[in-house]
Amino acid sequence: MKNNFFQTVFDCLMEPDLNLKMQRLSQIQIDWSEDDFDFTPTAKVVRVPDAGRPEQPELVSPKLLPRRRLGSKEGHASLMHSIAHIEFNAVNLALDALYRFQNMPHEYYRDWLGVAGEEAYHFQMVREHLNSLGYEYGDLPAHDGLWMTTYETDHDPLIRMALVPRTLEARGLDVTPPMISKLRTIGDKRGVEILKILLHDEIGHVEVGSRWFRYLCAERNLNPFNEFQSIIKNYFHGDLRGPFNFEARQAAGFSDEEIQWLKTL
Repeated sequence: MKNNFFQTVFDCLMEPDLNLKMQRLSQIQIDWSEDDFDFTPTAKVVRVPDAGRPEQPELVSPKLLPRRRLGSKEGHASLMHSIAHIEFNAVNLALDALYRFQNMPHEYYRDWLGVAGEEAYHFQMVREHLNSLGYEYGDLPAHDGLWMTTYETDHDPLIRMALVPRTLEARGLDVTPPMISKLRTIGDKRGVEILKILLHDEIGHVEVGSRWFRYLCAERNLNPFNEFQSIIKNYFHGDLRGPFNFEARQAAGFSDEEIQWLKTL
């Protein structure tokens, strides 16, 4: 008998053990490739105030995260730790997008499972690099707000696509090039290589979000540009302001109209 796709993904989402979570995700990818899933929606879709994660790192408000200079050993590790934390959260974000929205076309699940797999690969790469600096993921405190937007957008895939890939992840496209420069100045060649891979793949992830955002807008007869602006105004907690990586955002499916609008912010 085939396993239920949504239940299997939910079990992986809620798995707190890092290594087990990665193993479960690999198994989901294998079963997917062997067409071994049943896509019957679950009787109930559970809200997830917090996805499965290890006891460490301690999660704190961004204001309470210690500021460390990149030139120091701790500062270097702190930067890589914060990237590992973002990538780990991105695995859970992709899993939640798979579990939560159970009436989407088959291609949606293929796309987001691909994203989950790439985020897991990113996390493992950054984690290994962090180990080479003498630290493990969980050794330092981390940002507590990354899951909040996921929880607040769990009622509508359109709002989720606008806010998670097209706003939060798109931010990564803006901030990664300056981080690459910083790592170059301290001679961290492996860190530079890793971040280049992340930047390349994240363009693809934001593009997946853009594509499904447009699909849902078309299905509801909504203007994607107006809808995106309205969602940012009503749901986004932060400030949407530059500098923006316009080239990467264009490659990730932002329209000319959206790019022009971002230039006015």
